[in-house]
Formats: sequence, C-alpha cells, structure tokens
Amino acid sequence: MEQEELKKQKEEAIFQAALRVIKEKGFHKARMADIAAEAGTSYGLVYHYFGSKEELFEAIQRRWWGKLFELMKDPSESSLSVPEKLGRIIEYFLGTYHHNPELATIFITQISRSTTNLTPERLAHFKGFMEMTQNVIKEGQDQGLLRNDIPSRYLTYIFLGSLETFVSAMVLVDQKIKDTAQKNRIAKGILEVFLNGARNQTNK
Repeated sequence: MEQEELKKQKEEAIFQAALRVIKEKGFHKARMADIAAEAGTSYGLVYHYFGSKEELFEAIQRRWWGKLFELMKDPSESSLSVPEKLGRIIEYFLGTYHHNPELATIFITQISRSTTNLTPERLAHFKGFMEMTQNVIKEGQDQGLLRNDIPSRYLTYIFLGSLETFVSAMVLVDQKIKDTAQKNRIAKGILEVFLNGARNQTNK
C-alpha cells in the first residue's frame, strides 16, 4: 500500500510540474525535459508515468473534464434547485482557479480558446458539458423560473459564455482569487446577474 501511495505521489508531482511548465511555455513549446526538471526528477521517470507529452496533455484534460462531469452527474444534484445547480458550475470554475490556477489557466488558454488543440474527442467533451448545462437551463424554464422567450440553447451560451469570459479575464491579467470569501462574492455576483437577466418576468 505504501508503494502504491508513493507511486501516486510521484505521478501527481510530475502532473503538477507539467501544469506549471505548460502554463508558462504553452503546450507546443513545453518539453518533457522541462517537466522533468520542474518536477526534480529524471527524464526517464516522466516517460515511465506518461508515455509522451500528448499523453500528459490528455491527462490534464481528463482531470478538468472528469471532475466537472462527476460533479454534474452527482446523484445528489437531482435534489438541488436550478440556481443551486448553476451555482455548482460557477463554483467549479472559480474553485479550480482559486486552488489550482495552473489547471484553470491551461483549460482557458490551451483547450477552450485554442482551435489547434481542439480535436474531435475534445470537442465532444465541450458538447457533452453544454448539453448537461442546457438540461439545467431547460429545467428552470419548465419550472417557470427562467424566461421561455429565449431558447434554452441561447441561455446556455449566455451563462457559460459569461462565466468563461470572467475567468478568462482573470487569467489573462493574472488576477488571483485571494480567499474563499472573495471567490464566494464573485460566484454570487455571476449567478445573480445571470438569473436577474434570465428570470421569468412574471416572477417579479
């Protein structure tokens, strides 16, 4: 068991080093040798855990999408209100940027806004996430919480677009989230601005 835990720790150290190097240099300019140096380990050990730079990049994307999809497929989510479900999505983006800014930065700069790195498989992840979000928006419309004069697809674009743009702006100017209180204030502001604009007018 100790050996397995040690293996996981080494793999995670290499993973985090890769995040830092790719954030600084970009995926195409980052080298496995750079990642090994950043992790303080041998070149060969990096290849032992990750067979190539592309495999490492896929692992980074699996980390981002895996945790997000896990969050949205959580059985307990069915008991949440629509605002609470949307709030969890916002919390994921902001929480990741707060606790692991390198991962959020790579998602914004190397995945979300990079057509070069957007393979059909990666595009499928985007579409799956947007579909799950649209289901939440549609649920809000069916409940009379959100306005029906705008298609659920467009409200989804507005919600996710504003969230990603906000995080992108913070990433591009390198503005860190100082603490949990600030993160919560930002999350509340994003949710309230969206809900107030998308709220069914008969619910005033």
